[in-house]
Amino acid sequence: MSSKKNSAMTIVAIGSIPLILVLGNSMLIPVLPQMQKELDISQFQVSLVITTFSVAAAISIPLLGYFSDRFSRKAVIIPALILYGTGGLLAGAASAWFSSPYFWIMAGRVMQGIGAAGTAPIAMALTGDLFKGGKQSRVLGLVEASNGFGKVISPIIGSLLALLFWYAAFFAFPVFCLISVLLTVFFVKEKKQKKEPPPLKKYVHGLFSVFKNEGRWLFTAYLAGATCLFTLFGILFYLSDVLEKTYNTDGVLKGSILAIPLLCMTTTSYITGSKIGKKMPLMKKLIIIGLLLMTVSFALLVFFERLIPFIAVLAISSIGTGLVLPCINSFITGSVSTEKRGFVTSLYGSVRFLGVAVGPPIYGWLMNWSRSGMFLTTASLTLVVGLLCMILIRVKKKKPSKETNDSVFKKLQFT
Repeated sequence: MSSKKNSAMTIVAIGSIPLILVLGNSMLIPVLPQMQKELDISQFQVSLVITTFSVAAAISIPLLGYFSDRFSRKAVIIPALILYGTGGLLAGAASAWFSSPYFWIMAGRVMQGIGAAGTAPIAMALTGDLFKGGKQSRVLGLVEASNGFGKVISPIIGSLLALLFWYAAFFAFPVFCLISVLLTVFFVKEKKQKKEPPPLKKYVHGLFSVFKNEGRWLFTAYLAGATCLFTLFGILFYLSDVLEKTYNTDGVLKGSILAIPLLCMTTTSYITGSKIGKKMPLMKKLIIIGLLLMTVSFALLVFFERLIPFIAVLAISSIGTGLVLPCINSFITGSVSTEKRGFVTSLYGSVRFLGVAVGPPIYGWLMNWSRSGMFLTTASLTLVVGLLCMILIRVKKKKPSKETNDSVFKKLQFT
């Protein structure tokens, strides 16, 4: 009973890490219009509050992924969470007491982005280390669901905190980070490495061999994950703007509306992660179905401008995203041996962050260009990515054989 309890608390601790990560952007989305007014900045400048965080994370992730392989996952995660919380304190203090706070807010967001680089991607690698087989897929599904749950509650939390003062969300980050640090310290027990990590030259050579042999499907999987996050945050940015300017909706009601599509995604992610196990052919089908659902939803949004039908159709794309992400996570986490897993999953996290980073500014430009063009362009993108997944990820069963540490998915051949 005690071991089950310890296992449950380990999962809670791991799940808290991506939960903290998504608060970094999602909690601020409802506040962006108010921030723009208070700081007297342009729409592009306010979109950089999201973009700067994500770009800093994307650049830092591969390096922190290597450190997590070289040393340990906790040795990266705990300092990263502390840096994340410190960046929030800087941004909050600047907003409260500086006459021209924008520069210091951006500096705090850079610190938070670097800290974020050591959170969710390393948590995926840690899950791969601690859990095997079907349980690994279930835990990865929970990690993605935790990520989604953070997206669901964060607009509501951000809206509630904004009732105090618009920059209150910045001061909330250190509190959430402290909780996650304590959970990680006390409940995550890493396995000791049986051998010394390889020298940098040998490590890099091993990574090149992985990407040389498995690059086509691996980069296609990266693209699919990035596309899901790009469209998700782009549409949320659009929806936040519409709620504020067209419907004069703000506060908790606005956060609750933004949470609806995210709740659909989270629920789907949880169910998908609990059912897929290690069934790779099923995963591929779900990835393609999910991207097709996203395509249909985005194409149909051209015809729906009233809020309730719009949200209902948007929920279809959220379900599609919930089908894609847990499957992509399982593919990538199981793709390489433990000693290289941190870098490969971190690179995936880096690509996801880039998707988040470019979403708001690109959708801001598309909004000024054409509403119909924005949705049709998005639908075209998800359709192309779905076709690439269909063509480049081929699952072929074969008999078990002796394999090297760098082989990918022991009963599968990707061509």
